[in-house]
Amino acid sequence: MAGILLILLAAVFFPGIILRTRSVVSGRKGPGIFQPVKDLFVLFRKGSVFSSTTGIIFRIAPAVSLASVLCAALVLPFGNAGSLISFEGDFIYFSYMIALGKFFAIIGALDTGSSFEGMGANREAFFSMLVEPAFFILMATFAMFTGYTSFSEIFGSFLITDNAHLVIFTVMGIWLFIQTALVETSRVPVDDPKTHLELTMIHEVMILDNSGFDKALIHIVTYLKSAIYGSLIFNVLVPSGMVLWMQLILFIIVQVLFAIVIGLTESFRARNKMNKNPKFILAISAVAWMAFVVALILTHKFIG
Repeated sequence: MAGILLILLAAVFFPGIILRTRSVVSGRKGPGIFQPVKDLFVLFRKGSVFSSTTGIIFRIAPAVSLASVLCAALVLPFGNAGSLISFEGDFIYFSYMIALGKFFAIIGALDTGSSFEGMGANREAFFSMLVEPAFFILMATFAMFTGYTSFSEIFGSFLITDNAHLVIFTVMGIWLFIQTALVETSRVPVDDPKTHLELTMIHEVMILDNSGFDKALIHIVTYLKSAIYGSLIFNVLVPSGMVLWMQLILFIIVQVLFAIVIGLTESFRARNKMNKNPKFILAISAVAWMAFVVALILTHKFIG
């Protein structure tokens, strides 16, 4: 339960830290750290407007996306407390809960009948398909080193294993989680949440027809995804046997540093050209695949 509450708390501050980082780096005063939360309350007070061309899918898509992300967070552990739900292969459940939410977001955009939103949905589906192997290959590598297939057991024995090579895969795992998060949350360099040119938009063009309460739910889903990937990075870095108060402090530090990294990335890195994105995402999966092959060799499981 503690892990879920911490993820919810991190999701409140995460977008504000990104905004403040971008403002400080660019030398601007910029908005306050709670500005995204204030924007959500403004949207909550507004009513939703539905086009006559939309159906029930468009109306339920934001709620289903939020519910699926919350269900995915249930399998994430926090230290010795573990997770609310844990079973063999639960990282597969996690991935497909995230995918379910994205699926409804995509078909919700298609339900509008807009060619622009259909274009954005096509791109988001394509990029998600390309990055999904990176997550599965990375988790398969961790499972092979630890001998477990659930998040709680993998991270519970992650840093107490005698295998010295695991340090290398820890660093690689953190990098892969960061890159996967950038893709899944539609951030730079794959997408730019602040762009206003429909031809180059991906996620933002998908939600052009959403308004009010529904749009607030969509933003909350994005904030929760960022906090969830920050929680995964925390679990890779911090031993589960550490005392609780130290874990709480380190969890906050990891989430803040993760948000700062995203803010710095958006400040100093340009968005990729659209035709470069598939190559960039495939490179992420390629790195994960190379790590998996090296793990096979190191564990003497490679069959030539």
